[in-house]
Amino acid sequence: MRIPETPPAVTGLLSQLDAPRAAAVLHNLQGPTVGGRYLHWDDLRYRHPPAGLSTEEWWLTLKIARTQGRRDLPFVDTSGRRFWYVLTDELLAMLHRVDRFASGRIVLPEPIANEATRDRYLVSSLMEEAVSSSLLEGAATTRREAKELLRSGRRPRTRAERMVVGNYRLMQLVREDLGTPLSVDTILEIHRTATEGTLPRVEDEGRIQTPGERRVDVGDPFDPDVVLHRPPPAAELPHLLDQLTAFANAGDGEAFVHPVIRAVVLHFMLSYIHPFVDGNGRTARALFYRAMLRDGYWLVEFLSISRLLYRAPTRYARSFLLTETDDADLTYFLLHQVDVLCRAIDDLMDYLEAKAGEIRRVERGLRNHPELNHRQLALLSHALRHPDRVYTIESHRRSHGVVYQTARADLLDLEALGFLVRYRRGRRYEFSPVADLGERIPNR
Repeated sequence: MRIPETPPAVTGLLSQLDAPRAAAVLHNLQGPTVGGRYLHWDDLRYRHPPAGLSTEEWWLTLKIARTQGRRDLPFVDTSGRRFWYVLTDELLAMLHRVDRFASGRIVLPEPIANEATRDRYLVSSLMEEAVSSSLLEGAATTRREAKELLRSGRRPRTRAERMVVGNYRLMQLVREDLGTPLSVDTILEIHRTATEGTLPRVEDEGRIQTPGERRVDVGDPFDPDVVLHRPPPAAELPHLLDQLTAFANAGDGEAFVHPVIRAVVLHFMLSYIHPFVDGNGRTARALFYRAMLRDGYWLVEFLSISRLLYRAPTRYARSFLLTETDDADLTYFLLHQVDVLCRAIDDLMDYLEAKAGEIRRVERGLRNHPELNHRQLALLSHALRHPDRVYTIESHRRSHGVVYQTARADLLDLEALGFLVRYRRGRRYEFSPVADLGERIPNR
């Protein structure tokens, strides 16, 4: 990955201005963006500046405008520069979207508003995030294999499978641990849960690096000789983590930081501090989810941020590098992450609409069977799209979060109705859709 070019220093640019050039710069002050976009020098230098300005002077107008709207954060980078950000119109608009769709309860999507189906979507989303987070960290598995592992409940056999199971347990832990303020012990427990059985040394699970150890740099995944980020010294980690938890728990009387920005900053800073030998990314994303849920953004439970990051990992890394190379300006990372959050919300709404439509279609075909519950309808809907799928009592139980007896009754009832065929495999029963399921539903 190419590291963005570091912008020219503002002090150097100012020192080169004579009176006419300074007047030209001041005359062209228009705001922190170009056409609504918050451009880095690495992008700006290839564009044509406004008439009468050089590219460097154009960059200076942007930096002056950004400095005027600057909001400082209580963190500094390894060079001693304070992290800061600008609330651009684009960022404000996206924050408004998140506030509107992720925290309100006036109008909920049908599958989530319906208590009968809510748990199914929640379990599915937790599995999706666990799988995507593992793939993003390099787990050698497929999405289908990973989800089958989680549904089967069997013990993981490989490092990749342990990553998937650990991330799933992590998402469950984050959901359950919202009543207490964030502490360093909580961060260590999050890391321990995420990395259990996946690190070369078990003693590194839930342990920050200490002075005397070689700090783990962030390298380019495509070129192991390139270092993208060197974290601060290990001796500073206890203080930096204390600072991080204080920021997470800040309340009334502190300078206001929008809750979504606070959550993204926690994500960034844990990644920047990089306190663990491995698993920093998983821990950082978990802190983001925890902060969002703790501040009432309930819809985040149903989102998979890692799935979108996995689609374009270089964009995520580049937003990090843009911040590091441009005077610790966190706006680049904020814009990227909040955009990912908005796209995750859009994907969820599209997914829920499609799923609701599928269930409605199945329900119309099964209107003569009102005794079927929502779990059975969901299974039949899934079976219509996956005629070769095998279901077990345990996989059905885990998919819907019910007890064994309820799952067993669901499948036996569907067998009795002629929708499933039962086989014995060892000591357990397996169920498969009948070959003509698509014809039997409307006929019955």
